[in-house]
Amino acid sequence: MIDLPKPIADYVDANARLDAGGMLKSFATDAVVKDEGGTHQGHAEILTWLKSATIASEAIFTPDTVRDEEGRCVVSGLTSGNFKGSPLRFTFQFTIENDLITALEISL
Repeated sequence: MIDLPKPIADYVDANARLDAGGMLKSFATDAVVKDEGGTHQGHAEILTWLKSATIASEAIFTPDTVRDEEGRCVVSGLTSGNFKGSPLRFTFQFTIENDLITALEISL
């Protein structure tokens, strides 16, 4: 297991349980998520995205690398689930402020 900042570790732990509510707790109320060309802002939109993009496909992210890049925590690893091409390697770029995720951008 790699050493992750607490809000990211909490997000990853909740994701391993497919717990959308637990994952949401790691985000600031006005956080922004960018994934697959879409932008989701605020808890309501992020929860909808988590349920449709993660929970519905049982997508579990297993990080294996972490680095700091221009103030962002960049985490990469395999995501496995019930989706075409599984597992796929994704990169998650997190911005953290006050122990909460304020921005997340996900890319292949």
